[in-house]
Amino acid sequence: MRWLFRFFSVWPLAALHTLGAALGWLVWASSSSYRAQFRANVAQAGLSFEAARPAIAHTGRFVAELPKLWMRPAGESCLRDVRIDGAEHAHQAAAAGHGVIFFGAHCGSFELASQALGELYGPVTAIYRPSRQPWLAQLERVARNRRGLTVLPADLGGIRLMHRALKANQAVALLIDQVPPDGQGVWAPFFGKPAYTVTLAARLALQTGAALLPVSCERLNGGRGYVLKIWPALDAGARLEAAQRKGAARAELLALVTRLNEAVEAMVLAQPDQYLWAYSRYKTPRTETATGRS
Repeated sequence: MRWLFRFFSVWPLAALHTLGAALGWLVWASSSSYRAQFRANVAQAGLSFEAARPAIAHTGRFVAELPKLWMRPAGESCLRDVRIDGAEHAHQAAAAGHGVIFFGAHCGSFELASQALGELYGPVTAIYRPSRQPWLAQLERVARNRRGLTVLPADLGGIRLMHRALKANQAVALLIDQVPPDGQGVWAPFFGKPAYTVTLAARLALQTGAALLPVSCERLNGGRGYVLKIWPALDAGARLEAAQRKGAARAELLALVTRLNEAVEAMVLAQPDQYLWAYSRYKTPRTETATGRS
């Protein structure tokens, strides 16, 4: 399969996006459960189907652009096709001296976003859940580690390194709109409905005082590149000292996780045509065994 990635990696971006749009609509046409999940999540967000309809094609474009993003030569910059919006927010956050937590959602070109952040504000540390397919897991390990970006498996060791990076006034990057395993999240509202939500970004902010910066990456039509937008920092409110007050820790954590979900909602509503609406955001979290995922 690696050869297939190499084959598509040399295609022009516009051609890949055209192919991806067709792929997105093919998946839509072939799966009734996919269509139902997509429509249900769009309705839960209070949007019309027409507002989210372009996301069907953009889901395919996300898949089709991966070969170019992952197989790019190590010394080649990804910023040639990226326009930066809101860089001043990142500079202000870094100047505070407590580290920066860039967080985003499965919207637009989130794979490119982490690479761009690494080049702009590296070193940046990120974590991910490796694929269960051995060939893909091996490709991910190589492809996702880029200039200024270190990507680690989402285990205790990776989380410790993220904490260490923030203490050194460095940056970390997280996607926070996926359902974590049981015990690694809390139930918090997302578009008005309880969703099991990862707590890592909130915990890191409360423990280190790091700034929380929302990040989105819009895919422009016609293969014209991307816009990386860095949103104003969230006010994390109470820091570790306040969170450690007797009986206050869980309430502080839930309040901050809720505010993070609200920030994700704002990013999704600003870019509804590129969100992965078919993801089962409200599902019950899975349990994990001692040897790995269940």
